[in-house]
Amino acid sequence: MPPSVTRTTLRNMTHFPPPAEELRLLDTELRQLNARRAQLLTRRAWLVATLQQAARPTPSVWPSRPTPASPGPAARTEATAPGVQNVLLLLGGILLTVAAMVFTLVSWGHLGIAGRSLVLGAVTLAVLGAPVALLRRGLRSTAESVAGLGLALTVLDAYALHEVAFAAADGTTYTAAASTALAALWAAYGTALAALPGSATVRLPGPAALTVAQLPLPLWVITVGGGAHAVTAAVLLTAALDTVVALRVADRPMRLVAVVGALGAGGWGVLTAGLLSLDAAGPGAAARAAALLALAAAIALGAARFAPRPELATGTAAVGALCVVAGLGGILRASVPGDWTVPAYLACGIALLAAVRGQEAVRRGVAWASGVVQAGAVLWSVPAVGVTLLGPMAWLRHPWSGAPAGARAAATMDAFWPPYAVTAPLILVAVAAVLATAVRNEEWRPQALTAALTLTWAAVLATPAALQLPYTVGLLVQGLTTLALLVPVTRTATGLALFTSLGLAFLSLATESATLTVLASLTVVCAVAARCGRLAPVSAAAALGYATALACAVGASAGWRPEHTALLVLVVPMAAALVAPRIGDVATTVAVEATGAAAGLVAIGLAVFDLPLLALVLSLCAVIAAGTAVRPDRRAVGYAAVVLFVLAAWVRLAAWRVGLPEAYTLPVTVPALLVGALRRRHDPATSSWTAYAPGLTATLVPSLATAWGDPEWTRPLLLGTAALLLTLLGARHRLQAPLVLGGSVLTLDTLHELAPYLVQVTDALPRWVPLALAGLLLLALGATYEQRLRNVRKAREALGRMN
Repeated sequence: MPPSVTRTTLRNMTHFPPPAEELRLLDTELRQLNARRAQLLTRRAWLVATLQQAARPTPSVWPSRPTPASPGPAARTEATAPGVQNVLLLLGGILLTVAAMVFTLVSWGHLGIAGRSLVLGAVTLAVLGAPVALLRRGLRSTAESVAGLGLALTVLDAYALHEVAFAAADGTTYTAAASTALAALWAAYGTALAALPGSATVRLPGPAALTVAQLPLPLWVITVGGGAHAVTAAVLLTAALDTVVALRVADRPMRLVAVVGALGAGGWGVLTAGLLSLDAAGPGAAARAAALLALAAAIALGAARFAPRPELATGTAAVGALCVVAGLGGILRASVPGDWTVPAYLACGIALLAAVRGQEAVRRGVAWASGVVQAGAVLWSVPAVGVTLLGPMAWLRHPWSGAPAGARAAATMDAFWPPYAVTAPLILVAVAAVLATAVRNEEWRPQALTAALTLTWAAVLATPAALQLPYTVGLLVQGLTTLALLVPVTRTATGLALFTSLGLAFLSLATESATLTVLASLTVVCAVAARCGRLAPVSAAAALGYATALACAVGASAGWRPEHTALLVLVVPMAAALVAPRIGDVATTVAVEATGAAAGLVAIGLAVFDLPLLALVLSLCAVIAAGTAVRPDRRAVGYAAVVLFVLAAWVRLAAWRVGLPEAYTLPVTVPALLVGALRRRHDPATSSWTAYAPGLTATLVPSLATAWGDPEWTRPLLLGTAALLLTLLGARHRLQAPLVLGGSVLTLDTLHELAPYLVQVTDALPRWVPLALAGLLLLALGATYEQRLRNVRKAREALGRMN
């Protein structure tokens, strides 16, 4: 032990025992802890028991009633008692009904005729009489179930009676008679049970009787040989009975069954009557179908008259009015040619508005029905209008191929005219007149007038094609429509006018003279409309667009090549650049400039196959952009001007077959460096990477790539000299971008030039030298790694010895 270590130091030093000794000590400590824990748990249990005994009340001398234990949380019931009762009664009734059916259908042959009648009749009478006793005891649900079983047994009785006594009878006749008898019997049975004293009664017989009552009348008509019209009338009369019951009976189950029956029978009857009206070959058959529809309308309007709610009255009144229109329209359809079928129905629908009388809800329903008819007529006219508006677009593929035979031929170049569409304009005008005159509500009148204007516009455009007028008349109609729509100061009218002008432009492509005349006229008209404030942004853009199309058409008419026509098209962006600063509206200015830019793109596209003319077009576009950039609010257009100038220079160099990359990159680098220098002068905090890196990279990277593939020494020498000067400038002015870019290019260029010599040196060395160098490198890395591991191990041991 060194003499410098004192006793106090030795006393405070921590002793680490061997692992085995330390494990023995830990086990001993854990056993002591477990024993102490057991003692504490025992003490805790004794304390809890003592506290509970002290909290109990002292027992009284006199005995008292034991205090009931507090009930625990009640279990949640998943079904109510009435629900369980109803389920059990329903299942019991079903099982008994199934058993009676099996007895009747399967086991019937084991008894004679007298036994059959006696057993089934006795069981039926007993079951039908049981609800009386059950009602007296207050068991209404059980009586309901038993009554249902009794009604099912009566059906089986009817079947048994047919099998025994009326086996030879006609099935339809017997079914009609049996359903009539069962409906009457069940109704009387329900009335008798309802007449019993007491508040409890059975509700099932009444709805059951009404359900069976849906069958007798149609079946009796079928039995006597009635046709489709008679059967439909019987179904509608059954619906009338259901409607009366639904409106007059207060019992909710009866009302529900009546409503379902009225809807089902009425819907079936109306649908059948409508089909009969459409299939009618003459006025007589159509009149018979109309009578059925009139019966349905009477039922619906009667229901609307006595409906308890306005919404129901409105709906039923609308259905009744539609039935009237279908009936009267069917009669007219059978009496007029096919082209006038839809106008006939429309006339009936419009006539409803004049015949509206009665309650407000009924009038509203009739008005809705008239609106539905008019909307259907308009939808029927949509295909004709669509062909008129969109059909002329096919002339884009057949320009100047000759005037068509007529307006319809011009609209159906690659389409077909819808059948029976001659009266489409008349329909549209009629509906427009109704909207303009019938709608008086101040809230809806503006929308109605807008719709009327749109329908009138569609009717006017479709008239030449519908009437097969000459092609020139079609052009005049659309041109005059465009002018007329520009007179009202409304956005809707102006929008329709511009849309009409577009269709007129397509339609004029059939002949050369029409195209030039129409495009010139549309250019002037749209320009005047923009000047007068008629949706100025769109009108101005349309004027420039038509001017562009006119320039292309003039070039094609003169026989010019597309690249020569491009020079004429450039007049449009030039005019847009001159007009835009004089417009006070921002939206119109933007629209004019955007359309002018689009015209410039059209010019570039026309000249793309002639490089010298393309360079000229790009230069002119750059001049126009530069002139626009002079304005204070359009400084950003200057970037586009620079890009266009550079593109023009590149295209010109490509036309001259110049292959030097610097000829293409220096026109980009020089302006970029000038812009960067100006920016750093105005803002010294600007990074050199932002100011100079784009311009320097534009030339250095392509030149370096070319120098690496150039076998001569001139280009690498010039590039290295330029990179050296750039590096010195960067070091002189302490700019990162020139310094790093110049140094990198200089290094790469130098390596490229020294590469052959390095290869020669490598070939001159013996083959074992690279292997020896690799081995020395690996040994050095391994030794360094081992030294680091030893240092880490020493540090860990030193930390372990610390307290």
